[in-house]
Amino acid sequence: MTQLLQERTAIVTGAGRGLGRAHALELARHGAKVLVNDMGADQPGSAAQAVADAICAAGGDACVHGADVTDPLQVQAMVEMAIERWGRVDILVNNAGILRDKSFAKMTLEDFRLVMEVHVMGAVHCTHAVWNTMRAQNYGRIVMTTSSSGLYGNFGQSNYGAAKMALVGLMQTLALEGERHGVRVNCLAPTAATAMTEGLLEPQALELLAPETVSPALIALVAEGAPSRTVLMAGAGSFEQAHITMTRGIFLDEAELSANALIGRLDEVADRSGETVPVTGFDQLRHEIAKAQAGRQSRAVLEQTI
Repeated sequence: MTQLLQERTAIVTGAGRGLGRAHALELARHGAKVLVNDMGADQPGSAAQAVADAICAAGGDACVHGADVTDPLQVQAMVEMAIERWGRVDILVNNAGILRDKSFAKMTLEDFRLVMEVHVMGAVHCTHAVWNTMRAQNYGRIVMTTSSSGLYGNFGQSNYGAAKMALVGLMQTLALEGERHGVRVNCLAPTAATAMTEGLLEPQALELLAPETVSPALIALVAEGAPSRTVLMAGAGSFEQAHITMTRGIFLDEAELSANALIGRLDEVADRSGETVPVTGFDQLRHEIAKAQAGRQSRAVLEQTI
């Protein structure tokens, strides 16, 4: 097998079990040195240590660190350990996460805040800790773990969905900021049977959704020729790409501009024929201005011909 990640170093958070474990093993299989992060990883007999031992037994190089991703000082110490051991950090996989599922009416603010803290701020802490190192070495691959719950919504997961969509926004901007420094940032939206999905799906479905079926998508997002600003969906051997699009919409000039006029034409606004994917938020702004300018010019021409 081609060693796609030979001499590359990776940090995978939440890598003791489930998706993180599968990611760590797959990265190592492709030649990467892997720091296996999980809370309690430093304890004897930990799940994270078992992952690292399996990598080393297969001829790879791995170590563990028990940093809590919600603690920026612990995260910084984890990154410093990786750099001291291997001299660099090439890949960061922000995989650590938790669930606190309840309908919004029954959810406590504490449970909402905790999910945001682990998923969003955990990814922020880890990314911030490696960002300047990756910029300085002019190379980096960062993957945020998003979810269809954030992209499309899911009953009982307002906290989780909000956190996962926040990571898409973080990825979009960091990909722009990292581009000229060789740092590529992407999102992976996995569908897998893990401890976080236990009890949510039928056994037959769970058999199809082994975490190992997702990890090839991760490798595609961290390899030498990886894309950037991609939301790649993966599960059960199926792969798709998600996009945040913008419809062509309509323009209402001063004579038409009103809530009633807009409400009467919402179907036109929602028409997806000819929709586009803005490159940046400013592209959407420019689109609005250009459409307004074109609409006013058309109105002026019409008035001159009357």
